[in-house]
Amino acid sequence: MSDELNTFESQPVATQQAYTIETASTAAAAMAKTAIEARYIVAMRQPRNWDSVRLKLLDSCRRSGFAETARYAKPIGNSRIEGPSIRFAEEAARCMGNLLIESPIIHEDQRQRIIRVTVTDLEGNLTYPTDIIVSKQVERSTVKQGQKVLGQRLNSYGKPVYIVEATEDDLLVKAAAQVSKAMRTNVLRILPGDILEEAMDLVSKTLKSNDEKDPSSSRKKLCDAFYNFGVKPEDLAEFLNHPLEQSTPTELTELRQVYAAMKEGETTWFKVMEPIRENRNQKEKPKQEPKSNSNSEPEIVQATTAPTPETKPQTSRTADLKNRL
Repeated sequence: MSDELNTFESQPVATQQAYTIETASTAAAAMAKTAIEARYIVAMRQPRNWDSVRLKLLDSCRRSGFAETARYAKPIGNSRIEGPSIRFAEEAARCMGNLLIESPIIHEDQRQRIIRVTVTDLEGNLTYPTDIIVSKQVERSTVKQGQKVLGQRLNSYGKPVYIVEATEDDLLVKAAAQVSKAMRTNVLRILPGDILEEAMDLVSKTLKSNDEKDPSSSRKKLCDAFYNFGVKPEDLAEFLNHPLEQSTPTELTELRQVYAAMKEGETTWFKVMEPIRENRNQKEKPKQEPKSNSNSEPEIVQATTAPTPETKPQTSRTADLKNRL
């Protein structure tokens, strides 16, 4: 041992550093390999039971607190997309078990960061990978002192929006949101479709039952939740196009889905209201009468006049009388 230590110390500093880095890399690779093998062994010894997974997931969907965040909805043009939320995917992963979820950084430069999100079913040895690109730029309506402006554009209201360099906090927020979305997609690909549909139906029934029992309490909770995003009750009434007190259980469920989408970073209140306002403005515009073409020639109307009586031709007898006179 002492001979090996003496030999190591007698080598140049650069060689010592390279040897140390290689040893650390080998140790990290061996540790990762051991951890993955241990997960596979545990999964083989304790396989999941899909009936138990179904019962545990449905039991979670009966809880009103979980059901309120289990679905999301975001507008896409004149339509909208609905589906299971990130919170639902996390609960489904917990109920299924034997899943390995990883999100290492595979590339990074001055403009972007690439993260590979993988969800592996340890029992079936099935992996779903998704690469996400996190841009190191963010959009701001105002520029703070010290921020570097990289570009500028106009939003739908004609106001300038500045593209600036993202800080580390901005990158963490953007990366966390995109990683969560990719994780949700990959986890739901492992969950059987029949269990997913049954869970979503139970979520809707749970929310509808709670709203029918105490609609006033449901409205208050929604107002408090949206107010954290700066959305006032008047804004909710504009979304519904009628007073909030007249909302139905279906409309309350729709508001919850919008709130879930905003909470998960899928959309913003501005993006939600923009297509709604445009559609209402188009419906309220009066129909314009067709304008007359001023350059067209006026129509010529011919006046009708009485026909002149026809003159009969003079006969020969009449001509003789005239000559005698």
